[in-house]
Amino acid sequence: MHPLLILLIGLAIVVGAIVVVRLNAFLALVGAALVVSVLAPGPVDQKVVRVAEALGATAGNIAIVIAMAAVVGQCMMESGAADRIVRAFLGLLGERRAGAALAGSGFVLSIPVFFDTVFYLLVPLARSLFRRTGRNYLKYVMAICAGGAVTHTLVPPTPGPLVIADTLKVDLGTMIVMGILVGLPTAAVGLAFCTWMDRRMPVPMRPTPGEEEMTEPPPTQAEPGLLLSLLPIVLPVLLISFQTVVSRLAQGAPEGSAIASLRPWATLVGNANLALMVSAAIALLIYVRYRRADRARTARMVEGALMSGGIIVLITAAGGAFGAMLRAAEIGPAIQGLAGYQAGGSDLPLLFLAFFVSSLLKFAQGSSTVAMITTAGMMAAMIDPGALSFHAVYLAIAIGAGSLVGSWMNDSGFWIYSRMGGLTEVESLRTWTILLAILGCTAMLVNVLLAALLPLTRGGPSAAALVP
Repeated sequence: MHPLLILLIGLAIVVGAIVVVRLNAFLALVGAALVVSVLAPGPVDQKVVRVAEALGATAGNIAIVIAMAAVVGQCMMESGAADRIVRAFLGLLGERRAGAALAGSGFVLSIPVFFDTVFYLLVPLARSLFRRTGRNYLKYVMAICAGGAVTHTLVPPTPGPLVIADTLKVDLGTMIVMGILVGLPTAAVGLAFCTWMDRRMPVPMRPTPGEEEMTEPPPTQAEPGLLLSLLPIVLPVLLISFQTVVSRLAQGAPEGSAIASLRPWATLVGNANLALMVSAAIALLIYVRYRRADRARTARMVEGALMSGGIIVLITAAGGAFGAMLRAAEIGPAIQGLAGYQAGGSDLPLLFLAFFVSSLLKFAQGSSTVAMITTAGMMAAMIDPGALSFHAVYLAIAIGAGSLVGSWMNDSGFWIYSRMGGLTEVESLRTWTILLAILGCTAMLVNVLLAALLPLTRGGPSAAALVP
């Protein structure tokens, strides 16, 4: 069977199972991987085995990081650390710049905490700010999305960017640094659109079922300080970035030099699994210390976080298996021939292809994570990431940017925004959907410019130079 027909069958199974049958994404991706594997070349007795092996290999690379990130996020929510970060942004920028404070809070908190959870946390604060100021309600609600959606799709250890980095063999530190570098101007453009939209289409704050306003912690309940609250987020980023910097500097360094001797230790402490485990341990200690939680309460909290993270691990591992089966079907050479792509020519069109495919999958089935891991598998099957004329991180960011475009009523985030924000469906389409499209296109524009001007290849500037 022709590889492109196998690709179409696989994508049809994923989209049809999720959108039409309403099947869980894990089952849809595993089913598609099995069908693609059966149709792809290879020994008959290995067609099922290789799916399980690919799923296990992907899970082995991302399971610890995602599980620990889930624990970190839950601990920050429960301990008051997340609240403390939000109040720090408000205190720094003031009520006049509350939109920027909410966007900044969403940007930072969505690195270790899932976007849905961040929105749940910040929306009550946006409603409280409106009661205090009497204006800019739509701007406040949209600003949360402008900050949170960007890091959710561009910066590990959130599952989508994490799996893209693993699939395309992108160093995690480089992915974090470049994701933040692209994300900052993207969030700024998004915030400007929020301000403009609030003036053009003022939306009243409507009551929502079970509304709970954010309040200051009770006087008897201690709150962690700002530096301590930021530590579970900042520490793994610093450790992973440290490993990236040392590895870059050690390239070409003489054997026995100080930097070459430091490299093994930097690789140890900068390993994403270890960095996130240390971060989770610190977050747990903060939770126990400031909430005076006993063992039973702590165990219940951790179990709930791991159950949430476990679902994400299964979905991402299934996506990795699907991508591996696409590679086994030899889809890459077929797409290269169809697109007229030749190694050694301009690789920039590949960024637009990745962006378009990710956007199409996002529009079709609603999940950014599924769109990212499916597109990453397809692109990895098509090209050798190490042979590009620019660093593969730009291909990864193009996929993440594409997954922002095309969010509408089949996206759970759309309904969380609509219901928690008290907006109608039409208002949500005019604000949420357009905002995310602007964020995705802006991120893609910045990404293409960086890929052209700063390719980060061996002959060009080093990614380590971008790490502060």
